[in-house]
Amino acid sequence: MSPQPQAAVGAPLSRVDGRLKVTGKAQYAAEFDVDGAVHAVIVDASIGRGRITGIDTGAAEAQPGVLRVIHHGNAPKLPYRDNSGSNNPPGRRLRVFQDDRVRFHGQPVAVVVATTLEAAQHGASLVKAEYDAEQPSTDLHEAERDKPTNYARGDADAGLRDAPVRLDLTYQLARNHHNPMEPHATIARWDGNKLTVWDKTQWVMGTHDELAAVFDLPAESVRVINPFVGGGFGSGLRCWPHSVVAALAARETKRPVKLVLSRKQMYFGAGFRPSYEYRLRLGSDRRGRLTAAIHDIDAETSSYETFTEAVMGAGQMLYSMPNVSQAYRTVPLDVNTPIWMRGPGFASASFVIESAMDELAHKLGVDPIELRRRNEPNEDESSNLPFSTRRLRECYTLGAREFGWQRRSARPRSRREGDWLIGLGMAAGVYDPGRYPAQARARLDADGTAVVEAATSDMGPGTYTSQTQVAADALGLTMRTVTFRLGDSLYPPTSPHGGSATMASVGTAVHDACNQVRQQAIKLAVEDRESPLYGVKADDVVVRGGRLHVQGNPTRGETYRTLLARNNRTHLEAGGSYTGPPSPERHSYHAYNATFAEVAVDATLGLVRVRRMLGVYDAGRIISPKLADSQAIGGIVGGIGTALLEHTATDHRDGRIVNANLADYLVPVNADVPDVRAIYLDGEDNDGNALGVKGLGEVVQVGVAAAIGNAVFNATGRRIRELPITAEALL
Repeated sequence: MSPQPQAAVGAPLSRVDGRLKVTGKAQYAAEFDVDGAVHAVIVDASIGRGRITGIDTGAAEAQPGVLRVIHHGNAPKLPYRDNSGSNNPPGRRLRVFQDDRVRFHGQPVAVVVATTLEAAQHGASLVKAEYDAEQPSTDLHEAERDKPTNYARGDADAGLRDAPVRLDLTYQLARNHHNPMEPHATIARWDGNKLTVWDKTQWVMGTHDELAAVFDLPAESVRVINPFVGGGFGSGLRCWPHSVVAALAARETKRPVKLVLSRKQMYFGAGFRPSYEYRLRLGSDRRGRLTAAIHDIDAETSSYETFTEAVMGAGQMLYSMPNVSQAYRTVPLDVNTPIWMRGPGFASASFVIESAMDELAHKLGVDPIELRRRNEPNEDESSNLPFSTRRLRECYTLGAREFGWQRRSARPRSRREGDWLIGLGMAAGVYDPGRYPAQARARLDADGTAVVEAATSDMGPGTYTSQTQVAADALGLTMRTVTFRLGDSLYPPTSPHGGSATMASVGTAVHDACNQVRQQAIKLAVEDRESPLYGVKADDVVVRGGRLHVQGNPTRGETYRTLLARNNRTHLEAGGSYTGPPSPERHSYHAYNATFAEVAVDATLGLVRVRRMLGVYDAGRIISPKLADSQAIGGIVGGIGTALLEHTATDHRDGRIVNANLADYLVPVNADVPDVRAIYLDGEDNDGNALGVKGLGEVVQVGVAAAIGNAVFNATGRRIRELPITAEALL
């Protein structure tokens, strides 16, 4: 088959939905005008653990406009049937308003429904709950651990004992919250026994399946609509209790209900990156060849669910090492359940591993890049599989040249500009991009335009645009003649919009659907006696700009519009699919990076300022360079936040989050990010999927915090093993 011309994929195109966003016409979950909608406000538990002994709703119910106050004492019992398709552990969900237990500070204990938002807010302030309070357990360092998940190869104890060079390091990583611009929100409406929700979610089908399970509804009785997401970073990767509360309130009041979490409620209503205590013992020979590593990892989870993430992956395969031992223990606490956050697992582990590698390099007197080169594996030693691609060496070489690594002095505190100590640091990064089953539908209409649909989401990476690019090239159309629709559970089902999975999974399904439609048109043409393409081999026909023609002979052909009109066809349509990776896997499929940072540290005040950063990525085929740059900048900014600013502070006396606002929980602003650059290695990963992509959204945050921490050491000589890096730690 002749290769289909590629005009859109690889071009630095602007977002197709950009005008809608900048003019305010893009509708987010809370912005839909649902006729007759009333407002709901959740009442949060003011204790961290215990039982509700009474709820006084009289004052709230007496307020003008208040319609109902729902709580465990008057709420109907919900079925909550098990649902293997949901992303919640069966039977372990937080069952809102189903009992009197309080499991964490801020848990929903009631909801006030009123005709106006102001009436609902005031009514919620008047609800008085009484409790039999217990002491909550919210301190990671003092709580009991679950049984560990273990991994081992070789004999790590013996390897460490015999290693000429040993490090024994313990790291503390703070909890991080996602803080997207758009708060989580749900509008719920019942039409008889059919439920429609407009919901902020990164997984349309996950929310659909969860609501069907909670209310024991058949799949066809639930519809989830979600055309735009104002940032997610992982916070929307499951259905949270507020969505259930909105649907319950709508059913009880027989009115559509809108529920929007406040910024404060986002801190205990929609998950977070869990805090970690991570001890790493590392052994090497005197040339820096790694011989053994022992990882002891403790991570917080909630008492009612067990949340885990891929924090063990990087330690198993990033570097060549004969002896590895890992123990990953979850620590149940009286908190709401964590959730994946950008670069999940790998971003946390990379700070530990890459900081330790930098410390080992300094101890041995070896350049940090050279140390990493000496420990490059030939295959994935955790699976014994060949790498689909692994081009870290190229990332190191290109990054070092572009960043000016040769100007770095190995001696800390050797470069100074006035009061500022200047340092350079780097780190490697790896991420395991997701590949999940997905479906898509493509329709080519008689007017030569096309519509492509899939129930995925767009939380900001540009899904509308990148999928339109893939579809346009597969169909041989221009971008402006293709419309991509997403965010509706009536569309073909797709995987979660996270884990760097969307392009590989949904994109492959879109590619398949559009290829089928194009091939239908070609078949129609070559079998049509009135077509200029009659009798031509189908494999010799390509399509460009909506015109079918013989490869190498553009004059012989016709347009889609002419072909369909002559054959009295209103449209051509096909469903495409992606089944996921092969089973068993034949390759180790990862994305990689090398991240470089230059920092300035005030020698007197200990303030850290990032001066410039560079990321070099082995991420397969880049569908949209402009979107890729946006992804890379966003990931690096997130890593700056993790490294220097973001830290959830909990009052362990009652489990209250004391900085649950954007005045006290600090995130980076433009002034914190003066110079960020991204470079992508040319190439495709054709062993990974038909598009040759790896996904970029997660790996761009992996290694950023470590690169900054290593630069801080180079500037100051002070090794920091706790995130975020504070001025106090450097004084």
